[in-house]
Amino acid sequence: MPLVGVGVVLVEKGRLLLIKRGNEPGKGLWAVPGGKVRIGETLKAAAKREAAEETGLDVDVGDVAWVGERITDTHHIVLIDFYAKATGGDLEASDDADEAEWVELDTVDSYPLTSTMQDLVEKLMQ
Repeated sequence: MPLVGVGVVLVEKGRLLLIKRGNEPGKGLWAVPGGKVRIGETLKAAAKREAAEETGLDVDVGDVAWVGERITDTHHIVLIDFYAKATGGDLEASDDADEAEWVELDTVDSYPLTSTMQDLVEKLMQ
């Protein structure tokens, strides 16, 4: 059965907020903050929660930035990434994020990214 995941696209001053994943899938790879939607949770509420858990930042969640999916032998995850704006908190990696940092948009593709991040980065660069 497919799972639903959300991500938060925070772009400020030409930089994108990325986290280094601490758990599978994608352990050790970089992506936007995000995770699975819980039963009874709206997509935007899940995005707000995941941003706070992984980065320590409070965010206002906006429009959909990108929709995609990741299918492997063991996973099928439908992903919905939302544009967001940081409204408070202090950046600090936590939960299942090993690191969190602001990355210049034109250097994001030099990081080892999760497979679905390539499509999002291409869209952001347009």
